[in-house]
Amino acid sequence: MKGSPVPTGEGSPGASVATSTSPGLRAPTRRGTELVMLSFAAGLVTLALILVELNQERSLSLRILYLGLAYLGLFACAHLAVRRWAPYADPAILPCVALLNGLGLVVIHRIDLAMEGTVFLDGSVWDPVAFKQVIWTAIGLLLFAATLKFLPDHRMLARFGYTFGLVGLVALLLPGVLPGFIAPTINGAKIWLRIGPLSIQPGEFAKILLMVFFAAFLVSKRDLFTVAGRRFLGMDLPRARDLGPLFAAWGVTVAVMVLQKDLGSSLLFFGIVLVLLYIATERAAWVVLGLGLFSGGAVIAWKLFTHVQQRVSNWQDPIARYEVIGGGYQISQSLFGLATGGIGGAGLGAGRPEMIPEANTDFITAVIGEELGFVGFAALLLIYMVFALRGLRSAIAVRDSFGKLLGGGLAFAVCFQVFIVVGGVTKLIPMTGITAPFLSYGGSSLLANYILVALLLRISAAARSPQRAPKPKPQQPAIADQHTVMVERPK
Repeated sequence: MKGSPVPTGEGSPGASVATSTSPGLRAPTRRGTELVMLSFAAGLVTLALILVELNQERSLSLRILYLGLAYLGLFACAHLAVRRWAPYADPAILPCVALLNGLGLVVIHRIDLAMEGTVFLDGSVWDPVAFKQVIWTAIGLLLFAATLKFLPDHRMLARFGYTFGLVGLVALLLPGVLPGFIAPTINGAKIWLRIGPLSIQPGEFAKILLMVFFAAFLVSKRDLFTVAGRRFLGMDLPRARDLGPLFAAWGVTVAVMVLQKDLGSSLLFFGIVLVLLYIATERAAWVVLGLGLFSGGAVIAWKLFTHVQQRVSNWQDPIARYEVIGGGYQISQSLFGLATGGIGGAGLGAGRPEMIPEANTDFITAVIGEELGFVGFAALLLIYMVFALRGLRSAIAVRDSFGKLLGGGLAFAVCFQVFIVVGGVTKLIPMTGITAPFLSYGGSSLLANYILVALLLRISAAARSPQRAPKPKPQQPAIADQHTVMVERPK
């Protein structure tokens, strides 16, 4: 006898089970909710573009029409892709990404207007990049749709975990060992590969490949990391012979710091490893040991390498090194801009982003803080927080261990990257050179992050989709109803 479905919250396991066992009913996909939120994001972006144009040009140009229509068309296609290939995906993730991408496009366009006609010391003229950002967004959304179409089940990735790990490790370390004409040093870090007229940052893609590897590895070797050793200060320390993977990750982190002179990538990579270890084992000892190892490596790098000492000095007192080449000018201008913005901001199009070097990449959050103030800056961080919370919610709700680890790692990676970026801009931690996800100008970051979003949506679709009712087993007739068969004894 079938009972009536129990009313539960949207997307909860109870709702899925109840709906799947009730004839004639289906679990809500919530694609209509996603479309409404995307429309709201499009309205905000359009209004922001109009304010920027009015404050800068005192008139509206056709550039608003081009940028606005391109934005609307791209995310309409993204919505259709989710509706077609991941109908049960979380309805809030894509609108958060669309709003962040749109705000980034607005600020990049605003910086283009401020820098228009600027001639640099080498004789070059400022090249507007807003339309290039639209092109990179289009390519990123193509990869997004392709990932949803050709990856119907996230568990397929676990089969290739070790392959992804090897490819990701090579991609992460490759710029540090190649000669300068292929892997140039830009802004003190050697993290780029130059292929003809294009430059690519392989570390952005490596973080996704390595997350897939660590998630698959921890699922298959979970017992190795849960065995407790000696107890110290209330923590069950792991056995010494089980620390090999942690030391390997630490070695890769130090190699990135030394070969590529990139503190941000090494911090992001090692932070992801520690969080995945904590999610898999629920033991804080792994995090404490990992933080101790990273801190020790960072101190050694500070003692041995000049570029690390320079970053730390700029962080400690940027004003004192304001006029030093490679000194604190950039972070000082960022702090001046944030102070100018105050609580309410100077207004979109009313700030001075041209005074901040690399304003459309590393320091785009400082421009937002100046023009939108503390209120707008906090709202921006809340959008990231909603994205991370919805991703973690999907990771908790998915039924398989690999999906839980991968979803948690993907959501944390974006959140932790934002912490590193905002921490550097606000002088909380030394500057790292990492770009803000979906906001900053750059192709590699956008392409990699849209693949990350597609994976997160695939995991959330698996978590929210209704479970299929098991096929009924054929009933065996009672023994009393069985026919009697006479068997002749062989002669």
